[in-house]
Amino acid sequence: MEKFFASCPRGLEALLVEDLAACGARDITTLPGGAHFCGDWASCYAANLHSRIATRIVWRVADGAYAREDDIYQLALAVPWSRLFVAERTIRVDVTAVKSPLKSLEFITLRIKDAVCDRFRQEANARPSVDTRTPDVRISAFLTADRCTLYVDTSGAPLYQRGLRQKSVEAPLKENLAAGILRLSGWQPGTPLLDPMCGSGTFLLEAAQRALNVAPGARREFGFMRLSGFDAAAWTKLLAAARAAERPAAPAQLFGADRDPVAVRAALANLDRAGLLDAVELITEDVLDVAAPTSAGVMIANPPYGERLSELEDLAAFYPQLGSALKRNFAGWNCYFFTADTRMPKLMRLSPSRKTPLFNGALECRLYEFKMVAGSNRPA
Repeated sequence: MEKFFASCPRGLEALLVEDLAACGARDITTLPGGAHFCGDWASCYAANLHSRIATRIVWRVADGAYAREDDIYQLALAVPWSRLFVAERTIRVDVTAVKSPLKSLEFITLRIKDAVCDRFRQEANARPSVDTRTPDVRISAFLTADRCTLYVDTSGAPLYQRGLRQKSVEAPLKENLAAGILRLSGWQPGTPLLDPMCGSGTFLLEAAQRALNVAPGARREFGFMRLSGFDAAAWTKLLAAARAAERPAAPAQLFGADRDPVAVRAALANLDRAGLLDAVELITEDVLDVAAPTSAGVMIANPPYGERLSELEDLAAFYPQLGSALKRNFAGWNCYFFTADTRMPKLMRLSPSRKTPLFNGALECRLYEFKMVAGSNRPA
């Protein structure tokens, strides 16, 4: 049993636990932005392949107390790095800290890199090169006030990079945050889903993957493939099972709209590249004019937040119109809006039945739920 840490967008920790448990993880403990867990390598591979919520999964290789920089060097020097990966691999070292008394994280980064290279020289008479842009192996250190933990990344590129989206419009949501919002809405495949402000199609891509049972990591590579202990046979078996469970693309009651034709073209291109285009219907239409595609369903949208004063004023005028459109066109629908603008419900003149705090990076946001009652102009 190895020890791992999985990170995720803040607010989605409970969903991350569900993902990890489904992949065989044990002794899962959460903290803001992630979860520690134990498991064998098969569970690590499975979590990278199947978790729609995780951002990155790292393997704990050392942990110890420190008082000064040399303590961290010695901790890193004690790790048998040449058993973890070969000297021909390129590396990158990253350091994060909470309440550390040490003054320079850049110096700590350098000392850990020195320790890795020194250990390689001792054992293999060779040393890995540094590549800060596209390293083969990512090493990270996390410092608290008096402890240092060293990790080796098993994911490679962040897990929200599914290898599907090619085109994007301004400020797209990360895929794992979109997947979490879908889960929090209670949407299930087979239920009509509409994103009337779809942008480049992130919600639709995530929903289509779920509808067709496509594992989020089935079309990409991972950091664990570049580690010396990589079990290629076990991975091949796991990936083959995931691909065998996929369903062919077919209409899945997934609907998208955007008033910007450039955004619609980007969404179409992304869905087509992912092989998911047949599952989704897309139109160019303003959210205020979109008609409900079915008598009931789930609407999910990520409207613009507004940063400049002029944008805030535009949104203040837009929200009442949006509230009226929901009452007029979407009776019988459950509507979810993800936004950092806390004025939204009041200006829409609707009372949310639920509001869930979430973070988009460092930005605190809310997921508002509005249950529109059929035959009434009032929300539930």
